[in-house]
Amino acid sequence: MDETFHFPDPKTTIPKQRFFQRMIEMIPGFLTWTTLLGMLALSFFLPVWAAMFVIVFDIYWIHKAFYISLFSLAGNRDVEEGKRIDWWDRCQNITHPEAYSELLKTRIKNLYDGMREMSLFAFRDRRTVRKEIRRLKKIRRETRTLIPLKEEILDWREIIHVVLLPTAGEPAEVIEPAIQSLAENNFPKEQMIILLATEERESEATRLPKVEYLKKKFDGVFRDFLVTTHIVQTGEMKCKASNAGFAARELMKYLDERHIDYKRVLFSNFDCDSVAHREYFAALTYHYITDPKRLQRAYQPLPMYHNNLWDTNAFVRLVVTGSSFWHLYQSTRQEMVTFSSHSEPFDTLVKVGFWPVNMISEDSIIYWKCLSYFHGDYRVQPIHLPISLDAVLAETYWKTVKNQYKQKRRWAYGIENFPVTMRAIWPDTLIPLWTKMRVTFEMLEGHYSWATTSFILTFLGWLPLILGGAAFRESVLAHNLPFVTKTLMTLGMMGLFISIPLSLLSLPPRPKKYHWSRHFLMFFQWILIPVVGFLSAFPAIDSQTRLLFGRYFGEFWVTEKMRK
Repeated sequence: MDETFHFPDPKTTIPKQRFFQRMIEMIPGFLTWTTLLGMLALSFFLPVWAAMFVIVFDIYWIHKAFYISLFSLAGNRDVEEGKRIDWWDRCQNITHPEAYSELLKTRIKNLYDGMREMSLFAFRDRRTVRKEIRRLKKIRRETRTLIPLKEEILDWREIIHVVLLPTAGEPAEVIEPAIQSLAENNFPKEQMIILLATEERESEATRLPKVEYLKKKFDGVFRDFLVTTHIVQTGEMKCKASNAGFAARELMKYLDERHIDYKRVLFSNFDCDSVAHREYFAALTYHYITDPKRLQRAYQPLPMYHNNLWDTNAFVRLVVTGSSFWHLYQSTRQEMVTFSSHSEPFDTLVKVGFWPVNMISEDSIIYWKCLSYFHGDYRVQPIHLPISLDAVLAETYWKTVKNQYKQKRRWAYGIENFPVTMRAIWPDTLIPLWTKMRVTFEMLEGHYSWATTSFILTFLGWLPLILGGAAFRESVLAHNLPFVTKTLMTLGMMGLFISIPLSLLSLPPRPKKYHWSRHFLMFFQWILIPVVGFLSAFPAIDSQTRLLFGRYFGEFWVTEKMRK
């Protein structure tokens, strides 16, 4: 770890630091409850102000809904295009960009020559060839921009991938498909290491047979298959971060013994059910070796909850589909933050001291920690390929819904990152003021909207008419408020014209055990979207209220995983 770098401790006992920590962590909950309760008061005492707030909020929400929908479409287009690219070919050839540019030029010429020999009526084939020509031209343009930087391009053969799979009780049947997807990846397995991070608190009766089975199953497939067993130490929480940190420190010993440069190691912190696209590690390697600022990047594939999407219920499908759309939208933005399964240079992880071991949210806090370390000059590079995860599924319908609520609450508890991030970036004079303001606004706005939007749109927006009194109800504004609200809501719901077709087109193949008629269920489940949207606010309110009153979570809630 870089000894000159210090990231704030969220559980500090130093009085002055603790005071600022408490003041900042109360802000999100204070804003949310001020809005919810303040709307009641405004609607009674100042109904005109309340009505104007509702209209302005509705307009803002419509703008945001359209913006997210359109950019989700753009993100989906990027993913579909990413799946068509031969990343392994680019990875192998980019070390010599001039030669690769000429190779691409020859391929483009051959496609033109082949198209001239096609029948004039072979419309579909000609269209396919034109698309491939456009794709190769774009790749060639990107390749040519790397020619002046060729001395900084690393050799892909020197890169080692370490894939961390932390487990705290998941059965082998959940972990095995994740490792199998790595075995089927088109990147050389002799440059890949599996790091299975188990917990000592898991019973040996289940842990040891699981480890033995997986090691035997994949014996000799990878460069190595490492297993660590984490014991929770004093000052640590029972959380994914403490397990990952322990495993990473054990990896340091392994790499040091073999004199492996940390800068040549890419560390992928995956959920144990993560099924990677077969081109992911080739694409990841390509982006890493070609970026001169590679150590100041995190790398994020696009999470899709497709492993068991057909098996779970409609409520959960809508929740995880919404989450996938959100990540598609985020992938189009420079301000993207790491989430769930992602990759980072191991050298950077070592320098920042890995993950805080006394926080629940480990996937995004590492981004904020690295942003602080590099004084704001750090960003996420999206890898436009999907990584498939498990949707919530339990033995019964209602247990599935309950577990989904707990998972959403854990995600919403990511607001715990806000106070430590503010304490890290605002005193840093090397971080531009605009970056500080942007980060502050985006962290607050995202969680505030999550907690309040559905309440304002479905309930609080009507309070001025109910509580405003006879004088207000006779006003022109009151007579027009229902019409304005209804019109704005209708416009906002038009985003579903993008969401529904996109969700249906992106469905994974239907398992043979289900009749084709199950497709109808996938369509009609969207009538539940108002209910799901409304209920999704409760996990955010729950998490923010806990921080507001200092009632913190004591451990990481592990989503139960099962397969039908």
